[in-house]
Amino acid sequence: MAPQGAPARPARARAWPLPSALALAAVLALAGCASPAPTGRATLAIGADRFKEAPATPGWTVARPADEAPRGPWWEAFGDATLNGLLPQVEVSNQGIAAAVARYAQAQALVDGQRAGQRPSLGATAGATRSGSGSGGDGATALRATLNAAWEPDLWGRLAAGVAQARANAGASAADLANATLSAQAALASNYFALRGADAELALLRATVEGYERSQQIARNRYEAGLAARTDVLQAETQLANARADLASLVAQRQQLEHAIAVLLGRAPADFTLAPAAWTQRVPEVPGLLPSQLLERRPDIAAAQRAVEAANAQIGIARSAYYPSLSLSASAGGSASRLADLFSASHTLWSLGLSLAQTLFDGGALDAALRGAQAGREATVASYRQTVLAAFQDVEDRLSTRRALNDQLALRRQASAAADLTEQQVLNRYRAGQVGYGDVVTAQTSALSARRALVQLQADLQTNAVGLVQALGGGWRDDGAPA
Repeated sequence: MAPQGAPARPARARAWPLPSALALAAVLALAGCASPAPTGRATLAIGADRFKEAPATPGWTVARPADEAPRGPWWEAFGDATLNGLLPQVEVSNQGIAAAVARYAQAQALVDGQRAGQRPSLGATAGATRSGSGSGGDGATALRATLNAAWEPDLWGRLAAGVAQARANAGASAADLANATLSAQAALASNYFALRGADAELALLRATVEGYERSQQIARNRYEAGLAARTDVLQAETQLANARADLASLVAQRQQLEHAIAVLLGRAPADFTLAPAAWTQRVPEVPGLLPSQLLERRPDIAAAQRAVEAANAQIGIARSAYYPSLSLSASAGGSASRLADLFSASHTLWSLGLSLAQTLFDGGALDAALRGAQAGREATVASYRQTVLAAFQDVEDRLSTRRALNDQLALRRQASAAADLTEQQVLNRYRAGQVGYGDVVTAQTSALSARRALVQLQADLQTNAVGLVQALGGGWRDDGAPA
């Protein structure tokens, strides 16, 4: 259900020439029934309670942001000890997260500042003046000390709406912090799996280069024995040079991934090295039932929903401007020529004051401010809905991609095994003089392509799982773990 819009604009209050005591009583009585605008937590429809790419029951659910829910160490489900050691460092050292922490602290300070406006203020002044004539006569000293107090009762909810708005903005900042943390963790995990995939490809290419070097030697030996044309040697050299170039390019890609991981950890790339290690290719299982309520943990959805709450509060602030403002003040102090007399009863002055202010004509400025606040709320509601729709698309895309990758896995393995066998058989036939070297090049190129495609697919499966964790706001289990 969408949050309620602003109620109808109230009639302007009229100022009547009442005595101060009666005016205060009337204003306090009106305060009990004034309500500028709803400022509570908004509830908005998050969408169907199922995903197209994951079976569930039809229906809709009311969104209740749960970005404070624990996400847990979701990365542990991948079973990689090195990754388990890296991910916790992100929250501590990443500078993007540090900036989000500072912005959240700033938003909390604004909440405290708004709350302070609901409390009375107290101030004190003191001074001394020495005066005399230009004829050289004795001068006179005047001492003054005053204690001032002021308070603006929140009769129409304006100050409360300001606090609610600041609190909603602080909640949005907290969601932004959670989003920055989850995004940085997901980026590191994705880069890590891409790096491990690069390590596997590098091992594959190094083995391939060694095999091409042997093939080149075979072609050279056959050429020198007069059993093959020189073009066989040239083809072998071309193939070997291309493989070495691919190897150099992949080394650079691996280095860039290592640099990216270092920056995500808040470290200079020169101070960070991630040595090659065995690749744990585990991919967490996704349950067959994925309720869309998991999206309530997405920090970006929570931030958008709290922006709606802040917009509701702004309507309350705009509506309260139609009502008169009341200020209470009091002061006590004294003046004397001697410090000992400054606080004596005969030198003490006090005052109590009440002021009531009401705008009688503003040329439509208050109406414009209210319409602007209402339009701003409609804009934030539309942004919220767009954020929810984009979140559904993100999850659907991840699920459909995951299914396609899983369907490809067995086929890629089959293709790689068949290409390896073909390569060995063609090479044996070349040694026996049954085929030309062009057939060897074709078979070896096909085998290398199939091997690399399988490695890349295995890395893609892991990065897709990381993306699904991020799309669901931190996993698909209540404790935040992916599986």
